[in-house]
Amino acid sequence: MTVLQVGPLMPALSTALAARYDARELPDAFTDDEFDDVTVAVTSGRTGVDAALMKRLPALRAIINFGVGYDTTDVAEAGRRGIAVSNTPDVLDDCVADTAVGLTIDVMRGLSAADRHVRRGDWPAHGNPPLARKVSGARVGILGLGRIGLAVATRLTGFGCDISYHNRTERSDVPYRYAGSVTELAGAVDVLIVTVSGGAHTRHLVSADVLAALGPDGFLVNVSRGSVVDEDALVAALVDGRLAGAGLDTFADEPHVPPALFGLDRVVLTPHLGSGTVETRQAMADLVLANLDRFLADGTLVTPV
Repeated sequence: MTVLQVGPLMPALSTALAARYDARELPDAFTDDEFDDVTVAVTSGRTGVDAALMKRLPALRAIINFGVGYDTTDVAEAGRRGIAVSNTPDVLDDCVADTAVGLTIDVMRGLSAADRHVRRGDWPAHGNPPLARKVSGARVGILGLGRIGLAVATRLTGFGCDISYHNRTERSDVPYRYAGSVTELAGAVDVLIVTVSGGAHTRHLVSADVLAALGPDGFLVNVSRGSVVDEDALVAALVDGRLAGAGLDTFADEPHVPPALFGLDRVVLTPHLGSGTVETRQAMADLVLANLDRFLADGTLVTPV
């Protein structure tokens, strides 16, 4: 079978693909028959494989995704074409949950803003920065109580936080309070943490109405996909002071971030680094290679979606 790398991947994984499987990289432009023999595509959640590319890869039988999110791959079209799809779940849950908790602490306590206050020389010139908000004991709403959401809840339970959540269906195996809608959840918490999967079914799930329910004393933390939040409504709410603050690791048009957010001390911005540790990225790469080895051996995947 012939392996194709679609889009950039971490250098060590690209090197392994080339060395172990003689994988080629997809160029920006290619002729219609240049990759007729490709049976496996290895990509990432940032790039994916859309329907147009599938059509140009007639022998494609598997798409192996580096990352838990795969909304950039047309999974429905893949299913119609008999193309198997995998991702890298579980191995990044801890790091993404750590990032969510870190952003929550940072934006509520104003740590990054305080750091800038010191670096600018404002402490001796203007005194202490404004008082922040307490994290311990806060009312926390988790939108999407899957693997990552549960890991966030476990961590914040240790802070004595009051946890509630919203899923498409209520879970019977957790002690946390269920909210029947996203708006209901947002209206009952101090901070709303978004951990749902991306895709058309969750696009703008955090709407202007949800942000209004969260209100001027509420905080939003997003470690999901930028598409889940109505970014225009979010920027407007933050600029107008209708939201207390936001900790954002993902954005609608990455790597581009709305410039209006740059000057707001009440916003913490990180470049989609939720899984960005040496240990987790290596575990993700290992799982990609395990999926590839399994598919080349018997046509099945370790972690099919």
